[in-house]
Formats: sequence, C-alpha cells, structure tokens
Amino acid sequence: MPRTHIVNARMVNEGRIFEGDLVIDGERIASINGPAPADAVVVDLAGAWLLPGMIDDQVHFREPGFEHKGTIATESRAAVAGGITSFMEMPNTSPQTVTTEALLDKRARAAASSAANYAFYLGATNDNLEAIKSVDAALTCGVKVFMGASTGNMLVDNPRTLEAIFASTPLLVATHCEDTPTIIANERRAREQWGDEIPFREHATIRSAEACWLSSSLAVDLARRHGTRLHVLHLTTAREMALFAAGPVTDKQITAEACVHHLFFTDADYERLGADIKCNPAIKSAEDRDALLAAVTNDVIDVIATDHAPHTIEEKAHHYPSAPSGLPLVQHALLSLFDRVADGTFSVTTVVNKTSHAPAQRFGVAERGFLREGYFADLVVIGEPRFGHPGVLSKCGWSPFAGHTFSHEVHHTWVNGAHVYAGGRLTGETRAQPLVFDRPWMR
Repeated sequence: MPRTHIVNARMVNEGRIFEGDLVIDGERIASINGPAPADAVVVDLAGAWLLPGMIDDQVHFREPGFEHKGTIATESRAAVAGGITSFMEMPNTSPQTVTTEALLDKRARAAASSAANYAFYLGATNDNLEAIKSVDAALTCGVKVFMGASTGNMLVDNPRTLEAIFASTPLLVATHCEDTPTIIANERRAREQWGDEIPFREHATIRSAEACWLSSSLAVDLARRHGTRLHVLHLTTAREMALFAAGPVTDKQITAEACVHHLFFTDADYERLGADIKCNPAIKSAEDRDALLAAVTNDVIDVIATDHAPHTIEEKAHHYPSAPSGLPLVQHALLSLFDRVADGTFSVTTVVNKTSHAPAQRFGVAERGFLREGYFADLVVIGEPRFGHPGVLSKCGWSPFAGHTFSHEVHHTWVNGAHVYAGGRLTGETRAQPLVFDRPWMR
C-alpha cells in the first residue's frame, strides 16, 4: 500500500489549530510535519480542516433483525461519508444483544461488511445479570441499560436488578433515561384529548422533561452510591444539566452525552417535520436546546453523538401513535456541528474534543481519536462546499436535514489508512477493525 502525504492541511488536535502536512504509512499516522516521503501519493487539502475521525458512541444499525431499515454495511458507509470512522452499536436488535453469543455474531457481521471501525454494547435486561457479570470485557464497549420504555424486554425496571448492575459491573454503564410510568400517564391524557390524532408537537409533552429528570437523577444516584462509571446518553433538558459537573472528561466518574439533533432542532420544528424528528428522548424547547449548547461549551456535556436510528419512509408516514421514533443522522452529524462552528456557537476545537477525543478517553478506545504519530490513521477532511452532496446513503433514503444547506461538506475520510471516501464519493476501499479498549480503571 503506498504512503499518503496529506499537504496544506489545517489540523485540529488537542485544543490546537495548526497548519502543515501529515503522512500515512499503512494503517498509521507516520509523521506530522515531518520529512516528506518522495514516493507518497499526495493529497492537497488546500487549507481544509483535517480532524481525527468522529467516534460515535451511540448508533442503531438495525442488523440483525431489521435489515429493511438498515444494515451494518449500508449505515457504516453513510457514517464514513459523514466523517464517522468508528461506531458503538446498540443492543435492541433481533435477537437482542444480551449474551456473549450475540456479541460475537455482531462482531462477525461487522468484520464481513463494515466500512467503519466497530464495537457493540451488551444490553441489560431484568434477567441477564449473570451474562453481564461474566462477559469478556474485550468484546464490548459497555453495558446499555434502558431505564425507559423500549422494545421487548429491554426495559430494566426492576429496582433490585438496577442496583445489582450498577454495583457489580466494572464496565461503563450507558443509560437511556426516561421514566416509563410518567410517559404512560402523559400519553393516556393525550389520547383522551386527541384519540389517534395526537399532534406530533405533543411528543415533547408526552416524553416530558419530568420523565427525563426522574430517570436520569435515579441513574446518577445509583452511580454515586455504587461508584459506577456512568455515561448518560442523549440528554435533552436544561434541568438535567444540574446533575453533572463541568470539567475534563478524564476527571469524571459520571459523564453526559448530547446528540446532534437535540443541539439542532426544537419543538417548533414538529409543525414542519412531524414524524421525521420524532425520537426518544424527545426534542424539546428552544430553552432546553440552548442549555445543551451552553453545556457543551462549558464542559458539562462531555460527548456528542448521533443516536442514528433509521426507519423507512413508509413507517414514518404513520400517525403519531404508530410512527416509530428515531432519525438517520450519521451522514450529517459533523456537518450540523460545523454549522455551529460557522455561526460562532462552537469552536472547531470543541467539536473535535466532543466527537473524537472525549469518546476515546471515556470508553478507553486504544490509539484512536487523536492526530498523533503512531495512532491509527482515522481521519476526516471538512471544508467549504466543493464536490457536491452524494445523496442520502442510509438505506432508509431520507434525512431530517432535507432542504437544509450546510456550511461545510466532508471532502475525505480515511479509516485505518484506507481512503474510504474521496472527493464526495465512496471509494469502495475498506479496512475496518474492531475497537480495542485500554481501560486503566479495569487493570
């Protein structure tokens, strides 16, 4: 494989922006602003941003069981087109990923078809505590606990089971926090008023701020009492920010995540987009969104992810009670964040920290998430619109950002040194690997 010499880059890494060149040799970053190899393939970035690839700690790629919505192959290609070079996939597939055997099956599927590096959560249920205790930690990025209404038996609502999970696992526990009894009561009231014609704008009232607070505060209390490494996923409300401390992610036992759609849309968008932005937890008010944006800047929110969750156009066309929750987001996540760079809300160093550095540090991802000599060459180039949009690559074929013009576009993506996306098009190259974890807290 020839070496690649990336020139005229504006590199962003560890709080710094600096101009220069980078050399890829095989799978790794060989040098940064070092000697130029004479035999290298030259890629001139003409001043575009060169970043470590995004590590998305929350996706639903739907395989196995729901391949009509998406597959590891289709969604990982949409991901690399969006500058996401590694993903961590959720367990609510069919069969659910609640055993070692299911983890191994997903890893085999990804090895055969993924364009991006991969890891998978072990899901918690009310009755698989022994599987959680006995799992080989190298096989999973963490334990996913649905502390809110979900599918099948993935809702963990037995207090004794929750206590035991938080008390017994040394793995990171990632939680979906919504209080199911509150949601059920709110939906009952909405049905009494509207029947099956509930307006989509009521989603934020049904899956309310109170439902989020009751569950996330419980998760934080459990983690504090048991010393659990807790990561609360897709936070949506201003009130919840009080549960988390500001500061570097490396100093925290309990961390917080926000997702790109909760940083972009508000409840005012339900009138225009309806089911296209129906997701759990719900997109809420402009005040809540602005509190999340501030929390990202102030280092209360540690990680930004997608919660990519595709459904078909036909499924989304149903009335509110039947329309499924979830949005396809991996292809446009970084671009939506660069809109926030363009309008001055975020610095580019903040975006890189929350999408690359912090997920690598929080999950203990080895040798990724930074522009460092010797690290894997997982890279993304983002610049002004130049090559044209390739169209929606997720299998579902639609995007909540339809009609929106982004300020930037992805020019190139490398995964383990393979040039998987170039000039606005997939190249067909793949060299994805399972993520390897270096967890100092488990040594």
